[in-house]
Amino acid sequence: MKSITPEIYVENCKEALDFYKELFGGEIKNLQLADGKEMFKGFEGKIIHSELHVNTNCVLYFVDLFDDKQKGSETHFVLELESEEEINKVYNSLKANGVVGFELQKTFWGAYHAVITDSYGVTWGLNYTLSR
Repeated sequence: MKSITPEIYVENCKEALDFYKELFGGEIKNLQLADGKEMFKGFEGKIIHSELHVNTNCVLYFVDLFDDKQKGSETHFVLELESEEEINKVYNSLKANGVVGFELQKTFWGAYHAVITDSYGVTWGLNYTLSR
């Protein structure tokens, strides 16, 4: 495993992102909106991914809440894995007693990605970035 990155779901993500940038410093990178992406139709204007790079070792991901069913701020841990073999192993282990929220698949951002809530209620984003 290379890293664990918190992914924080909040209401008014842009406002929260600006607040945390002011608080922690750093740079906002890779801000992506739902606009124009078929799988996010109906959520136009929402942030589907953003990164606050506080420094080289501290990166926070922020995402808008997408519906009223999500309560408060939720934190997911994103594991950046080192190989396709490793992501498959972790994915299969977590899904054995967990609930898959996003099937493991190649994504438009150049990675294999999945989201699973494990048997303890912890939500894990699994990511393996493909070589470019």
